[in-house]
Amino acid sequence: MKSLSHRRALGLCVALVTAAMLGLSCSSLPTFVPDLAHRPARPVPLSGASGPLTAAQSRAILQRLQSGGQPTDIFSRHLALEEAIVGSPLTTGNAVRLLQDGPATYRAMLGAIAAARDHINMETYILDDDAIGRQFAQALLDKQAQGVQVNLLRDSAGTFGTPAAFFQRLSDAGVQVLEFNPVNPLAVREGWQWNQRDHRKLLIVDGRTAFLGGINISSVYSGGSSSKTKRFDPDAALAWRDTDLQLQGPVVAELQKLFLAAWQRQLGPPLQPRAYFPPLQAMGTQVVRAIGSSPEETYSLIYATLLSAIGSAETSVHITNAYFAPDPQLLEALVAAAARGVEVTLILPARTDSWLVFHAGRSHYANLLKAGVRIFERRGVVLHSKTALVDGVWATVGSTNLDWRSFLHNHELNAVILGADFGQQVQTMFERDLAASDAVELAAWERRSPALRMQEWFGRLWEYWL
Repeated sequence: MKSLSHRRALGLCVALVTAAMLGLSCSSLPTFVPDLAHRPARPVPLSGASGPLTAAQSRAILQRLQSGGQPTDIFSRHLALEEAIVGSPLTTGNAVRLLQDGPATYRAMLGAIAAARDHINMETYILDDDAIGRQFAQALLDKQAQGVQVNLLRDSAGTFGTPAAFFQRLSDAGVQVLEFNPVNPLAVREGWQWNQRDHRKLLIVDGRTAFLGGINISSVYSGGSSSKTKRFDPDAALAWRDTDLQLQGPVVAELQKLFLAAWQRQLGPPLQPRAYFPPLQAMGTQVVRAIGSSPEETYSLIYATLLSAIGSAETSVHITNAYFAPDPQLLEALVAAAARGVEVTLILPARTDSWLVFHAGRSHYANLLKAGVRIFERRGVVLHSKTALVDGVWATVGSTNLDWRSFLHNHELNAVILGADFGQQVQTMFERDLAASDAVELAAWERRSPALRMQEWFGRLWEYWL
């Protein structure tokens, strides 16, 4: 946990310097989404293993999805707009596995790495030189020695505390290692975009299996969140609660495109020729869209589609997120949903490795509670998940936090999964976290101490830069 806190501290230092250079001027808040008004629905195309489906095939799949869930307008109202916002196809024929916490995710990832035959592409924010990091490094070295090409894109700030020798050992063995936006200005390849960070977590094996979510490569995830006792020991390290996905099927090609584009954008060396886009077969029945965001775009694509989904919600919005420092548009969307009778529930951290973001988010509690939004704080763990479920049928899992850094400065990656079957899995996970959370009640919240209010005020001052 300490190493992640140091990364947050480094990010804050960068933000402070940037703010000083800009004179702390952020009086005009940016508009991320140009138009989220209700538009007439247009046919939503889907793609399968063999390419685009016909209009009739796409319509039949969407009708099947819609008939299996709660009454919702999200399919007809939201998906066409999401298509226009994001541009990446909605793919069918995917298998999606929901992974909770580090141990289960690491087992699945290491198993996929061990089975690799052609290439491994890995993109990560944090890769620590600790027991877990060294386990992954050895697994990658073993595959490189077997002739499997390993390509590693690692964020400079996220891996700031990892010794250079750790990555040099990988490079010496033939692993292609690329540092994303080096913090050191002497190491930059083009420009110095020091405040833009690669917060994505992505592993692609042989172009057929992919993993994404919120989990970094670090020993803080070694213990599952369910392995701790309910009593919190302040002298013991807290378990980290996180969520990832394992995906197989046509959507893996879309994730591969995002990785290769990021590598090229960072002016990485030419990649060794490999079968990066093998023929893909239908592996399941899940409908999935991959969404990558970057600060080079006009606005965050993930943020835009989340706002649209909340705006289209008819029955429920269930959000679990690690870092909550929302901008006015997100606050307005949550309040508006509650006002039209949607059950809006947030699960947020009770403990965190980012003091400023934690209190900046809490400064919005009173207004949200007054509007009818329910807020819970997850106890006994460090909450690091980034998930949302709308109307029980539109789910997203990924790396995106609900804070200004994710919206403006980070490269992020999420998957959107449609359908009541996967939605039920996310709902079950949400209810399990809810049972381990404490409700924030308005009456009690308004009696909080002046010291807490002062911390919220201070955090709020910096939320744009966090």
